[in-house]
Amino acid sequence: MEEKRTAHRALVTRVLEGDGRASRAERHDAFDNATLTEPLHGLISKVAKYPTLTTDDDVAAVKASGLSEDQIFELVVCAAVGQATRQYQNAVAALTVAISDEGS
Repeated sequence: MEEKRTAHRALVTRVLEGDGRASRAERHDAFDNATLTEPLHGLISKVAKYPTLTTDDDVAAVKASGLSEDQIFELVVCAAVGQATRQYQNAVAALTVAISDEGS
């Protein structure tokens, strides 16, 4: 289990702090699904919450706003990894509670 956590931390550090075309601040905001300007906010929110609803038009709107394809890709990856991280942390917390309740 510790190997998986170490690998996960390495992934998160790489997507947030590594070299990239999108700024670190933008990557952190996408990871956290924080407030971003439109149309980027719409795309990032869809990726995080309703990824199957994401369309080519969503990406095209962000590209038309001035971001490059590389920047968009990085921010989408950050949004997806951020949502997966929140789900992972919630699952671990639920398991911890279930295990502690079982021992009571």
